[in-house]
Amino acid sequence: MADLSKYRNIGIFAHVDAGKTTTTERILKLTGQIHKSGDTHDGTSVTDFMDQEAERGITIQSAAVSCFWKDHRFNVIDTPGHVDFTVEVYRSLKVLDGGIGVFCGSGGVEPQSETNWRYANESGVARVIFVNKLDRMGADFYRVVDQVKNVLAATPLVMTLPIGIEDDFVGVVDVLNKQAYVWDDSGLPENYSIVDVPADLVDKVDEYHEILVETAVEQDDDLMEAYMEGEMPSVEDIKRCIRKGTRDLAFFPTYCGSAYKNKGVQLILDAVVDYLPAPTEVDPQPLMDEEGNENGEHAIVSADETFKALAFKIMDDRFGALTFVRIYSGKLNKGDTILNAFTGKTERVGRMVEMQADDRNELTSAQAGDIIAIVGMKNVQTGHTLCDPKHPVTLEPMVFPTPVISIAVQPKDKGGNEKMGVAIGKMVAEDPSFQVETDEDSGETILKGMGELHLDIKVDILKRTYGVDLIVGQPQVAYRETITKEVEDSYTHKKQSGGSGQFGKIDYRIKPGEVGSGFTFTSSVVGGNVPKEFWPAVEKGFKSMMDTGVLAGFPVLDVEVELFDGGFHAVDSSAIAFEIAAKGAFRQSIPKAGAQLLEPIMKVDVFTPEDNVGDVIGDLNRRRGMLSNQEAGLTGVRIKADVPLSEMFGYIGSLRTMTSGRGQFSMEFSHYAPCPANVAETVIAAEKEKKAAK
Repeated sequence: MADLSKYRNIGIFAHVDAGKTTTTERILKLTGQIHKSGDTHDGTSVTDFMDQEAERGITIQSAAVSCFWKDHRFNVIDTPGHVDFTVEVYRSLKVLDGGIGVFCGSGGVEPQSETNWRYANESGVARVIFVNKLDRMGADFYRVVDQVKNVLAATPLVMTLPIGIEDDFVGVVDVLNKQAYVWDDSGLPENYSIVDVPADLVDKVDEYHEILVETAVEQDDDLMEAYMEGEMPSVEDIKRCIRKGTRDLAFFPTYCGSAYKNKGVQLILDAVVDYLPAPTEVDPQPLMDEEGNENGEHAIVSADETFKALAFKIMDDRFGALTFVRIYSGKLNKGDTILNAFTGKTERVGRMVEMQADDRNELTSAQAGDIIAIVGMKNVQTGHTLCDPKHPVTLEPMVFPTPVISIAVQPKDKGGNEKMGVAIGKMVAEDPSFQVETDEDSGETILKGMGELHLDIKVDILKRTYGVDLIVGQPQVAYRETITKEVEDSYTHKKQSGGSGQFGKIDYRIKPGEVGSGFTFTSSVVGGNVPKEFWPAVEKGFKSMMDTGVLAGFPVLDVEVELFDGGFHAVDSSAIAFEIAAKGAFRQSIPKAGAQLLEPIMKVDVFTPEDNVGDVIGDLNRRRGMLSNQEAGLTGVRIKADVPLSEMFGYIGSLRTMTSGRGQFSMEFSHYAPCPANVAETVIAAEKEKKAAK
């Protein structure tokens, strides 16, 4: 039985380019997992193993690695920093117990660090902070510490101070023990010596030591009383208090260094052991009932409980489909049969592996606290609960953001359709924020994602990994049509062509229906002028015309039709005659009923720093947006507005420009509303052109 107090499940997250992946590389080097550190600069890092990651120098998928430090086992997840891939950060945080927030010494607290910090707060994940890249031009440790306070509204607990800065950065001072760690010029992480604090830093170290002790003892009333009376607590007591405060998110131990130059990383590893919680010290995951509400029970982290685990990531690689699983309770052995609580189906565990980035070690068993991958699971998706078939339970599921942008794609060659279908199926299973649907009107395949970069990379993966070359279209808007006034009208269908003819006469009213009612049909014919058996044919005729409106051929919404009179012929009338009459009536009367174009309106939620509120609101107004709410938070302002979808294309680029990359937004469909005349004219003209071209 493994000792769970020696486990640390941690994630490394931050803004793009703050040095997460390099930090992960150095951790692996120090813990003996790799013998030569790779680099994002030359595309050789262990955890960035996708072509697209090596080329762009960014992390796209979160990669899981296991390693050991001071007889503690670390399961480390390196997460992406780019806004379009926050779903990866979100799902990683869901299964982690602690994290290392990496900030760039010169860039400071950047927009994506804010988003990830917000996610981590919502997930209640304890963190230590690592201010990286102190060897860079413009690096300033103290400025970043201030930003953590002001921008993130968090309390940093400074544990180390830098010795020198930029080119002169040689090491760090451990504030708690008042010792200096100085590295030589060899660039090797193990080549350091512990010396006395440099004379010019003594006063500063004393000042920060006092703050550290005062902040720590607030976690223990007895220690605090003794300290107030002049008694200095022991280092062990201070560490115990820091551990408690870190776990309760009261403050965040803050370290500094340069991962690239191998300086200061050991102290971060010690901090993970000393201050971040073991799986048993974190609030256990709540269990849910059938309606998706918490039922008051929890998945206790213990190997003696029944088996409960959460699938948090699906990945397709050269070894087959991998399902990443965080085990919360119980044990799992190779060959066990487990239940997928979501689908109600059982599956047998054939192979289990422990991940070393894109390498793996075979396992025969795993237990509570472990993060492992199971090979070849069928029908398991991100967020599904896996459990003991005799004790079915459901863990709190993951909620993913709705995609905000869509593009139409088709394979360049005819034979690519099937290949594309299989490839997209695998990609949708891997990434819940990537969706696909077929446009019923055009038959095109529509890809939906979290942003332009997100879809750009999906198209790139389809091309390179799966060999499917695509023609990518412009983003499309699904318009609709409706009517605005009531019309009373009559239509006669008459056809004589030797033998029996066709005859059907209908008198009817067409008027706008309730919003969302679709199509409704009633008949108030009396005296048998239109026999009852023909009423369904009249309804069918009208209904079949609702799919293509008279303005630009878009589906028609919310129309009421009442049949109130008509006429028939004993021989020539038939169901088909009345159906044709209804179709003709629709074409004749809809233009008279004030046909109107409707456009989809989106609920848009924008997060912006206070300095940019005016620009953002002005821009939303230019996009025909109607503001509905504005609320100030600790780290910025949230603006809510209803904006037509057609005006939102390319918005992420404009927002990033206006807010220096710090703004974010999400949007979802709200309702359909009438198009302004000038917009309607443009859309109708474009549709007519399209039809003429076909």
